[in-house]
Amino acid sequence: MTSSSGSALLVALLLLPVVGAVAVALLRDNALLAKRVALGFTLVEFGLAVASWFAYDPGGARLQQHFSVDWIPTFGVHLSFGVDGIALVMIAIIALLVPVLIGASWVDKLPEGRSAGGFLALILLEQALTIGVFAATDVFVFYVLFELMLVPMYFLIGSYGGVRRQYAAVKFFLYSFLGGLIMLASAIGCYVMAADERGQGTFDWPTLVEVVRDAPLANQIWLFLGFFLAFAVKAPLVPLHTWLPDAAAESPIVVAVLLVGILDKVGTFGFLRYLLPMFPDASKTLAPLVLVLAVAGVLYGALLATGQRDMKRFIAYVSIAHFGFIALGIFAFSSQSQVGSVSYMVNHSIATGMLILVIGMVIARGGSTQIADYGGMFAATPLLGGMLLLAGLTTLSLPGTNSFISEFLVLVGSYGREPVYTVLATIGMIMAALYVLWFYQRVMHGPVRGDAMLGAMAGPGAVADPEVAARHAIPDLGGREKAVLIPLVVLILGIGFYPQPLLDVITPSVKATMSSVGLTDPVEGN
Repeated sequence: MTSSSGSALLVALLLLPVVGAVAVALLRDNALLAKRVALGFTLVEFGLAVASWFAYDPGGARLQQHFSVDWIPTFGVHLSFGVDGIALVMIAIIALLVPVLIGASWVDKLPEGRSAGGFLALILLEQALTIGVFAATDVFVFYVLFELMLVPMYFLIGSYGGVRRQYAAVKFFLYSFLGGLIMLASAIGCYVMAADERGQGTFDWPTLVEVVRDAPLANQIWLFLGFFLAFAVKAPLVPLHTWLPDAAAESPIVVAVLLVGILDKVGTFGFLRYLLPMFPDASKTLAPLVLVLAVAGVLYGALLATGQRDMKRFIAYVSIAHFGFIALGIFAFSSQSQVGSVSYMVNHSIATGMLILVIGMVIARGGSTQIADYGGMFAATPLLGGMLLLAGLTTLSLPGTNSFISEFLVLVGSYGREPVYTVLATIGMIMAALYVLWFYQRVMHGPVRGDAMLGAMAGPGAVADPEVAARHAIPDLGGREKAVLIPLVVLILGIGFYPQPLLDVITPSVKATMSSVGLTDPVEGN
């Protein structure tokens, strides 16, 4: 495929969701038609992502399918986009998950009086902005999109969320927005540095990499910290994580998948795209600090997940632990660990996306997010129980599931350079088995609990046997729910047994990142 064809694909990937958002917003009074139109646009978007995947050459240039037009030429700002292997896999997972989420919108009920058209339009707009963030190759454009993507999410949480939705939405927005402003200050510092060295300022990412990487260590550290704070909030790393449990708890299920499964990856993507290539000396100098935060997140997230009573908060703390693993792999500075981290970003989106959707289906049946309100559901919903078990097993990285290869590469790759941090992180793996199986046992087995099931025992025709009553009260997975989950099941098992195509796309870009930092792989170096 020619370079111009690849560029056209990327332009279409960026613009199609925007067109879809406008079309769906105009159908706000016809919920069924809005859902069908939104699903159609997202399926076409997925087709474009597949074409972009096959157009990408892993052995070719670092940035491919590139295009650029002037935006503010006086300040060296261009609407410049392109993909490497890391950006490509993230765009692909966005294009895959969003049609799944649109399908789930048939199942997930919106608050009374809220428009399905407006809800779906915001999701499509969020998709477009997030793809733009991953594809941007101009640092100023990246910043603008980084901040703009907060707006649809703010309304998705604040307008369609739970009882404390306004508090959660404002907290989410302020944390990320303020982090972005600090990043802007560092981006301006990079621009000034380029102007001093080359006589003209620029925000072009490849140019800034060449300029800033040779700056004195003190300058690099200050600029690094500005970017790092923004990305650490987004990732999120402890102690900048406190917005996530509130946002996840108050979001509708579909929005929680978008938030935890996609938006949070912008932070870890930023570590690899911006911090390591632009500030290699600062990255190596401050790596111990980041590793401490990463391991603290693994252990803290696992500990808090074990003690959670609310299902959605449980997911949030599980994800905080997972993001600690991703950060560990990135700042252990080995090709294996970084390939593991990037694949973890993809596989976490799949595994956590499925876990959130299945938990949403449980909540739809029981009417509560409290774990204590459930029990004995497997007797009534064996298919739902099986899906929850599979989602839990891939969350704890069981061999044969997609997450296993990612966690394995992170730990094996990190041990060669950072054995102490790696050993501490393995405690989180042990705790993952504890909290996942504990959660599954409480919800699916044990005595029958919950108003929906117990209500059948007290109503007309009630029976004394709790399991029989549960089977009458709680339906198992329906056709639409199966259709939503099947693509994720296929990916979990497919990548689990054959991850090589994913790793082949990621590895060259990771090696290019390692080269830019000036480090050799500890395994290859011995």
